[in-house]
Amino acid sequence: MDGEASPAAQARRGWRAALADLSPGNFGLVMATGIVALAASMMGVALVARALFMLNLLQYAVLAVLYLLRALIHPARFFGDMADHGRGPGYFTAVAATGILASQCIVQGHRIAAGWALWGLTVLLWTLLTYAIFFAFIVRREKPALAAGLNGSWLLAVVATQSVAVVSVLLAPEAQGPLRLAMHLLALAMWLWGGMLYIWLMVLIFYRFMFLRLAPGELVPSYWINMGALAITTLAGALLVLQAPQAPWLAGLLPFLQGLTLLYWATGTWWIPVLVLLGIWRHGVRRYPLAYEPLYWALVFPLGMYAACTWQMNAALGLGLLQPLAWVFLAFGLLAWVLTFAGLLRRVGRVLRGRAVARSSA
Repeated sequence: MDGEASPAAQARRGWRAALADLSPGNFGLVMATGIVALAASMMGVALVARALFMLNLLQYAVLAVLYLLRALIHPARFFGDMADHGRGPGYFTAVAATGILASQCIVQGHRIAAGWALWGLTVLLWTLLTYAIFFAFIVRREKPALAAGLNGSWLLAVVATQSVAVVSVLLAPEAQGPLRLAMHLLALAMWLWGGMLYIWLMVLIFYRFMFLRLAPGELVPSYWINMGALAITTLAGALLVLQAPQAPWLAGLLPFLQGLTLLYWATGTWWIPVLVLLGIWRHGVRRYPLAYEPLYWALVFPLGMYAACTWQMNAALGLGLLQPLAWVFLAFGLLAWVLTFAGLLRRVGRVLRGRAVARSSA
């Protein structure tokens, strides 16, 4: 009797342990899939865009259930991670993922009611997580050194903020009267705040890069958010520029919006060769093993977002020059998504096979 119950008990313990160790940054899967789908949709690659949209709905639902179960079964781990300087910023992927899925519902699915519902959830998550995480960091008694506590995932706070701006500006044309004005104002305010937050955090990250030792193991893929945060900021700015003719008070700010949007895009573009060289140094020179981890979605997301923001900025500023660059980065984004998703499936398959072997041997 005990022998018969043992494998089931082991399976339950294994499942609970895996749930307890679930990374706060796993919603990066939804972020990356969503923006690659949106970029493909913008450029007319309809079949790919539709398939990724359907997949993303499923991914979001599965992750939402898993995170809810983690909060209920392992509340100490779930809420404790929010006060951890290394893991806490990963929770901002839930905000950005919800915002990007809302954008997909609006742009790809033409489901405006679903877009409003997900916009409300995005704003709620942004409010709760922003103040909970930063407050926990401020009042924590024992704090890590800068080199140990700071990494690129901190810029997910910027991505989360700009996701609110993007969804708000996409929904503004669906509103009337004072509500439309409020949505444009919210989008502008979040866009400006996200830009300011990027400056604060990038000062620390740039200092960390230039003056503190950076080992290959510390050069995590989330540093690609250095560029990705600017790419989504560029996207939000381009959307504000495109809607300025329908909002007279925004039209008065048009030169400011255009100039700042171009600044963000140019700065994000500067980061790309730096990040590529650092990746070559990490894996090619220092031989750091290349294996799947959830943080690699933080590399896929910036590639897709750069394609989307370049396409939209090209239209917003009337440049007529950047379509080929957007296509190149859409191809890179799709390739990176396929490779990372294959790594995820391989990881899941290996775990399932290991548990099956453990049950059979027991």
